[in-house]
Amino acid sequence: MRAKDDIKQEALFEATVKLVNEIGFAASSVSKIAGEAGISPATLYIYHKNKEDLLVSTYVGIKRNIAGAVHEGFDESLPIRDILRRVWFRMFDYISRHPDYFQYTEQFAHSPYQALVDKGEIEAFFAPVIRVLRRGIEQKIIKDVDFHILTAFIFYPILAISNARVCLDFELTDKNIEAAFAMAWDAVRL
Repeated sequence: MRAKDDIKQEALFEATVKLVNEIGFAASSVSKIAGEAGISPATLYIYHKNKEDLLVSTYVGIKRNIAGAVHEGFDESLPIRDILRRVWFRMFDYISRHPDYFQYTEQFAHSPYQALVDKGEIEAFFAPVIRVLRRGIEQKIIKDVDFHILTAFIFYPILAISNARVCLDFELTDKNIEAAFAMAWDAVRL
């Protein structure tokens, strides 16, 4: 068996994002993705079991990258509001630098492939933020509601505002991001 090549893996990752964003999941065949990556379809199977595995791995990879960006310089000793504000700004920064990755995750989140993702793996990427939210609940800084509700009100506004198809003429300025964060914070704080 041939050794895996990081350059080929990265090419597959980028080709998958590009083609899915351009032509969708159904039309993005293994042969088209491999061709876009500059490798043979047989080589793709060295890295992935099948198309589903490639699509899921790409999504998980993007989530891992987002978590890395969000947690850069992460300091749990700061006040909870300040930590969450930094997370917001880092997420917007990542999305603005990688709109293609954001588009892929948005499409993926609304596809049947979402059911194939190990939710625990994704949560593990964001464990520091989850710990901060739980600490906020324990310290009676953040509302003690179902965790799905909490994350919806604190993080889903980022997804809506970042989606150029939803917010066509919205400018991702620091002022607008700050205003949006203040509203999300007001929704979850006690």
